[in-house]
Amino acid sequence: MSTDKNRATAAAILPLVGGPDNISSIAHCMTRLRIALHDRSLVDDEALRALPAVLGVVEDETYQIVLGPGTVARVTPEFEALVEEGRAAGHLPRTPVTAGELAAQGAALKEAQRARNSTPVKLFLRRIANIFVPLIPALIGCGIIAGLNGVLLNTGWLPTVVPALAAIASGFMSLIAVFVGYNTAKEFGGTPILGGAVAAIIVFPGVTKIDAFGQHLSPGQGGVLGALAAAFLAVHVERLCRRWVPESVDALVTPTLTVLVSGLVTIFGLMFLAGEVATAIGSAATWLLSAGGAFAGLVLGGLFLPLVMLGLHQALIPIHTTLIEQTGHTALLPILAMAGAGQVGAALAVYCRVPHNRSLRTTIKSALPAGFLGVGEPLIYGVSLPLGRPFVTACVGGAAGGAFIGLFNQLGAPFGATAIGPSGWALFPLLDGPSGLGPNLAIYAGGLLTGYLAGFVATYFFGFTRQMLTDLDTDQAPTPAAAPPAATEPSLAEI
Repeated sequence: MSTDKNRATAAAILPLVGGPDNISSIAHCMTRLRIALHDRSLVDDEALRALPAVLGVVEDETYQIVLGPGTVARVTPEFEALVEEGRAAGHLPRTPVTAGELAAQGAALKEAQRARNSTPVKLFLRRIANIFVPLIPALIGCGIIAGLNGVLLNTGWLPTVVPALAAIASGFMSLIAVFVGYNTAKEFGGTPILGGAVAAIIVFPGVTKIDAFGQHLSPGQGGVLGALAAAFLAVHVERLCRRWVPESVDALVTPTLTVLVSGLVTIFGLMFLAGEVATAIGSAATWLLSAGGAFAGLVLGGLFLPLVMLGLHQALIPIHTTLIEQTGHTALLPILAMAGAGQVGAALAVYCRVPHNRSLRTTIKSALPAGFLGVGEPLIYGVSLPLGRPFVTACVGGAAGGAFIGLFNQLGAPFGATAIGPSGWALFPLLDGPSGLGPNLAIYAGGLLTGYLAGFVATYFFGFTRQMLTDLDTDQAPTPAAAPPAATEPSLAEI
């Protein structure tokens, strides 16, 4: 039955994005179906947003339909199958009535979007995110298993199962550098397996016999940062080889030189340097939260939503991964997740302030469940950002929740998340820290409640001008969700 439902969702989406022949590629991440389109003008945005399964749409380099965690992984294969069936049957996309005008309009939309989101910094950060996002499902799965194993270990239950769960939870993390190297080479145009091969040097136990910079190397030294740098170097070495090595010996010489040159540089340079950087990141994060406490949490929680809007939050992904690799959890994620709590509080205040605007209240009611689970797009692009001031007051809520958690870090109760990806209530199973499960859950729940309350109060009293209330608190007021602005990677669930 669920398969029929997922196929029905895919079938409803397909004609609204222009049909099978309007699609050049299909992919999905944690929450979104990502589609590359030939002609953007063939997409019916309003009809897509009206579909019950669609939580929102976001336009970036690809057209992104927000379906939520779990759902997107089930709908995407059905969507791919329908596209293939449609192409095999010779199905054509809908033809515009005035092809010239609509084509020009679509080209203008694409160009405007590309100009906004194609700055060198954003493009680079997006590519870094593309390396780590495919790893998130494994990080989540292994993180939850690690949490379960910790509970069994502390309670003394099922002692024979604990070693097995420890192996399952730790196996992926012990080799994460290899996956990062593989994805790095793939993202930057090299041969993925060569990137993985060079990165594998970092986790090879035999590096303990090698002396570099006056000290013996240790397996894993440099971690994901070293793997990223090593694979990036391998891509460039491979390109040089492809340019100068004769085709007759390319299959032998190019892989050998790529692995050899990149491997030597990794062993006698990158592992040490990346290890120093990784240690500095861990020390800086620990110092920031232990010394800065509430103030650090306030700044981090308050600025995260603007960072998301600018696409700069992607720079945090390698930092999160490095912290998880070093300490088993990232202490930054629970604080940053408070931005979502502020967003929920702001949306609840909007709901209360516009009792006569049934369309807006319906949008909020449908988006709140996803917001509580950390999927922020529907509330951001359907409510707060189009209204303006509630977006700012949502940041106030995030700052308050971040300050609450930061304060407890300073008081000696640090904790973090064993994986990146979820936020909101979905982060509870991933919490870990030296204080124990109970205090970790209580502090995080307190932060969420603080974020909800502060976001609500700030929005209720300061989120509207009199003119805004006059315009919005009526049945005839337009629904902000009808035309959310384009965005760059906004999801709180994809940090």
